[in-house]
Amino acid sequence: MMNALLQELVPNVIEYFPEMIKALNETFVTVGISGLIASLIGIPLGLILLITSPKHILENKVVYSILSKVINVFRSIPFVILIAAIVPFTRFVVGTTIGVKGALVPLIVGVTPFIARQVEVALQKVDKGVLEAAKAMGSSPLEIIFKVIIPEGLPNIVHAVTISLISLIGFSAMAGSVGGGGLGNFAIQYGYQYFKTDIMVVTVILLLIIVTLVQSIGDYISRKLTH
Repeated sequence: MMNALLQELVPNVIEYFPEMIKALNETFVTVGISGLIASLIGIPLGLILLITSPKHILENKVVYSILSKVINVFRSIPFVILIAAIVPFTRFVVGTTIGVKGALVPLIVGVTPFIARQVEVALQKVDKGVLEAAKAMGSSPLEIIFKVIIPEGLPNIVHAVTISLISLIGFSAMAGSVGGGGLGNFAIQYGYQYFKTDIMVVTVILLLIIVTLVQSIGDYISRKLTH
């Protein structure tokens, strides 16, 4: 009964089910690896932006200005254009511009500036009174960073990374549309090009489910870290 109903509603999804599962796995791998690497780079960059900003603990106009401008440049480039623009760099780093490996480099380059700026904004929410109190007690800049700013801003950092990962899921779908593998590639190759509407609809539903799960997990962790 159920099989007959599915065959009637989503016949092409049933036919290409193994390919869909493969594409789903590729999306998880791509988002997971690129999200981890981008976070490891973007979070420290966001912290540097904060502490070198005007009137902060390690104010440095030169460092802040250069880093801020570089991040703004990469953030302003539409992701599809970015993929094409760094093709030589992608090929140099991973040896290919297609598939999961080919998608990783542009995804990392595209989302790292986004994470950095989101983290900077998130850490700006740390109570300045707490920073002033730490200074008054003679804490060094490093002590303020690791004992005040990061612990106090951790829930906001998690929230910022969650937002960035959701954007990354969208980026991964765009990367798939130009040969990067994953659900985006599956939707274009098997759905859009052959007018198989059920594949397009199911792909969108899967992406919505993934986004909802990421948002829910991020919100849960952020709440747990809030004190």
